[in-house]
Amino acid sequence: MTEVERIEDQLRRAFEGEAWYGDSMSEILAGVPAEKASAHPVPQVHSIVEIVLHLIFTEDVMRRKIEGERATISEGEDLFSIGEVSEVVWKDTLVQMETSHRKLREVIGKLKEEDLEANVVGQEYSIYFLLHGLIQHLIYHGGKLRC
Repeated sequence: MTEVERIEDQLRRAFEGEAWYGDSMSEILAGVPAEKASAHPVPQVHSIVEIVLHLIFTEDVMRRKIEGERATISEGEDLFSIGEVSEVVWKDTLVQMETSHRKLREVIGKLKEEDLEANVVGQEYSIYFLLHGLIQHLIYHGGKLRC
């Protein structure tokens, strides 16, 4: 297995399942109703749907960076604050998350081993570092949602 394949596999496990540490993001979100997804049981803490929107946004921006775009995130641009959502909106948000994640993995799957050492455009860190950060980011938020 190449390093690109290992990274893609770890990202898949964190998102879809078979992660060594427990439930993946998809497993955590399975069966969550819109009412719970949009609830704010703790004041000043993001709801589940707001965290999912943050993950979609982040994966989209990072995918564009891997593709060579000089994509940036302005302070707070990746944070979402919304109220109650319907079941239809919540299900659509989950589909958006799956689509975003699939596109990211497709881009990763096209990388060559030597691409991993290249710096992200406009940054002082490599694509390898960014990809491992994305895996960690997904697991971190999964842990927050599991609580």
